[in-house]
Amino acid sequence: MSWDLLNIIGTVAFAMSGAIVAMEEKYDLFGVWLLALITAFGGGAIRNLLIGVPVSALWSQGGLFLIAILVALLIFVLPQLFLPHWTRWGVLADALGLSAFAIQGALMASAKGLPLSATISAAVLTGVGGGVIRDLLAGRKPLVLHKEIYAMWAVMAALVIDRYELTNPLHLFTLLGLITILRMLSYYYEWNLPARRLGGEKE
Repeated sequence: MSWDLLNIIGTVAFAMSGAIVAMEEKYDLFGVWLLALITAFGGGAIRNLLIGVPVSALWSQGGLFLIAILVALLIFVLPQLFLPHWTRWGVLADALGLSAFAIQGALMASAKGLPLSATISAAVLTGVGGGVIRDLLAGRKPLVLHKEIYAMWAVMAALVIDRYELTNPLHLFTLLGLITILRMLSYYYEWNLPARRLGGEKE
């Protein structure tokens, strides 16, 4: 039950994110669908390659693909219901997607008995991989690589799951809430990791 809910939460949140980025870049309906699907499923596809799960496993998620397509279509047809509120609610949707997919990726790697390094990689790739591909296709610099503490929250989810071997749905959704809140706080209070330019200038 918890696995299905994490899948749905992450799919809806990231499909919304991909569709809205596509509309901001003035893409047509096909472009909106493409970015919505890539944002929702791109990270999972990369994760599957990393941890030895057949990529074809994605095609068994027909219901989730339909959800993502319908979410993107709804945003395309009725943008006035979503775009005016995206600045406020978009951060929450993105934070939920990051949290849900990071936890899902960590759980999948942990269930296969893989080491901590693989659990962290699976969490990060599932949580941020689709967003990175989305930004590249939209001609944007990937957010996770230059601004805000983002991927580190996926790392945190992996560390907690590996350390405490979480499987209880209550514990997993508590972790989901914690990661979501931390992600939103890092956005609103502009928490950033240190960065340097080639000239040595610190940002």
